[in-house]
Formats: sequence, structure tokens, C-alpha cells
Amino acid sequence: MKLAIVRQTYNPNGGAERFVSRALNVLAQDAALDVTLIARQWEDAAGWHTLTVDPPFSNRVKREAGFAEAAAAYFAEFDIVQSHERIPGATIFRAGDGVHAAWLEQYNRIQSPLARWAQSLSRYHRYILQAERQMFTHPQLRKVICNSRMVRDDIARRFGLADDRLTVIYNGVDTDYFHPRLRQPSLRAKPGLPENAPVLAYVGSGFSRKGVATALRAIVPHPDVWLLVAGRDKHAGKFQKLARTLGVEKRVRFLGPVADVREVYGSADALILPTLYDPFPNVCVEALACGLPLLTSHGCGAAEWIHEGKNGWVRDALDVAGYQQAIGEWLAGRAEGTDYAAAARATAEPFTLDRMAAELQALYRELLR
Repeated sequence: MKLAIVRQTYNPNGGAERFVSRALNVLAQDAALDVTLIARQWEDAAGWHTLTVDPPFSNRVKREAGFAEAAAAYFAEFDIVQSHERIPGATIFRAGDGVHAAWLEQYNRIQSPLARWAQSLSRYHRYILQAERQMFTHPQLRKVICNSRMVRDDIARRFGLADDRLTVIYNGVDTDYFHPRLRQPSLRAKPGLPENAPVLAYVGSGFSRKGVATALRAIVPHPDVWLLVAGRDKHAGKFQKLARTLGVEKRVRFLGPVADVREVYGSADALILPTLYDPFPNVCVEALACGLPLLTSHGCGAAEWIHEGKNGWVRDALDVAGYQQAIGEWLAGRAEGTDYAAAARATAEPFTLDRMAAELQALYRELLR
């Protein structure tokens, strides 16, 4: 079976890229699959073929359109094409980035009226919306892989796809690589954290969309709680200034991009991600596998795994008071001896890489039949 997986570029901190890498590493071991990655740029191509497609471009629209046209020219050479980009004509689309219209709607909640008006005129966003609609209505599209029920239901509602064309395959995680044993008090020395302080971790790029401001405000009434912020953002200085304004800067560590995210999980007691829109971030399943309960939003696909007060809490992305209250419940539960770590780990344990690969392989066999 000749299988092509399409992803434009590689970002070592990107959740979609980590999903592709994990899938490729597992699928390449299947002797029945001849796997090719179609990409403009990729860091590691061990164990599979890489077809480099890198047409020149002068702006974002031409970058997306140029890659889509060049990649689609190869689709006929494969039995199955699984695209992680919005390119009409693929056999399978993995909606790892969710629905662009939903992303815009949520992001508009934190933008000024002028910024919303400018965004509505953006050629780039209009192109993505058009490409997305063309892709979902293309006759070659046979299956859409969704990484959460939230995304599945949104696609069905917006584009009228039947249930048999939508399937949910959750992100897999290496449950040995991400494990509660990573949580070591010694890891707290480097960022200067108190050994016994309750520590929340935030992991992700795009601080505005993923809720760093809400996380900072959430710890204000809890003077013993510390916050680790790991990730890249060109406006990080704005959030450091906010931490000073709120009077919590001594309890916050901005780590920037980290080489090994496991050190962050190993230093923390819970993960906070008040994101406006995230179909299902890898950081959530990784943190749960490490035994960290999750405080996240209704706009995050991982909310589907949360049992209130047992392995986490779910609030609106902008509900600062709600997160403050949830942190208070978490602290009270810790004081009473509630084993949040065991509940978090049990949530992630079934979602192994082998399970994800088996579900993908079953999908491919179904399509070939």
C-alpha cells in the first residue's frame, strides 16, 4: 500500500508535527505500508521516504497555495493520501488544526473591533476558509480524522458531512517516555522553584490564544502557587510585564522554548491551558500521562477527558474567577490527600502510540476494501 502523508513544514515545538512524527515512526515499521512524507521542509526523515516540495513564494497566501498545488500534483501516485494541510483532493484529511472558522470566532473574543475588522479583510484568512470548504466538499475526500469529538461535531455541523465520513482518533502518547516517575523535586532547582510549593505548568506557543494572561491572573489570590511558562512567543515581554503588574512576577518563570518538555512536566504538579481554541493539544495527553491533572477550557478537545475535580477542571477560556476557584479546589484536594496524579495517569494510559497506529491502519484497510 502506497501511503502519502502531507505536512508542509516541521516545527519541533508544533503539536501537529509531533503527531506526524509519531505516526510516521510507527507506520514505517509496517512492512505492508510504503510510506512517503510530502513536505516543504522536515527535520528528521529516518525510516520513510521524503518527497520535498518547495515552490518559491512571496507571501503567506502564495506559500499555502503554491505548496497545495505542487503537492496535489503527486496525489495520483499513491493509494491513499493523508493530508494534514487544507488541500482539496486528498483521500483523508486529518483535522489536527480544527476548523479555521471556529478558530477565528474564538480568537475574535480577545481582539479589538479594529483588529477584528482587519482580520475580516485578510486575504490569507479568506484563502484558508475557501480552501477548507473546497476540501471538505471534494469528491475524493473519503474520511476526516478528528482528534476530538468537539472537532468532529463542528465539521458535521458546518459542512454537512455524514457520520460515516468522520472518525475520531485521539493523539497517541508514549506512556513510558511520559510517565509520573519524571516528577522529581530535584528538577525544581534549575528554575529556582521551592521544593514543596504547588506548581502549575503552561506549555505552548501563542500566549494570547492559549491563555497565559488568564493563567497569570488565576494564581493571584493563591500566594503559594508558582507558574512555569514554557514556549515561544514574540510578545513574551508583554506577559512578563503583566506578571509584574499583577504582583506575581516572583512566582512565575518564563522559560522560553525548552529542549525537553519532560523537565517542565517533571517540575510541576498540574497543567493549566486556558486556551481559546485547541482541537486536542499533545501537551494535554503528555501531561496527563506524567500524572498532571489538567485545568483547561471548553474550547480544548482534551476537556472531553476531564472528570471535574478528579483529573482536572474545565472553565471558559476567559473565566479568570473560574480558574481561581478551580485552583482553590485543587489546593484543597491536595491538602486532603486526593491522588490527582493517579487519576491523570489512568486517563492517558489507554491512548498509546500502538493504539493510535492500530486505529490508523484499520482505517487504511477499510478504505482499500
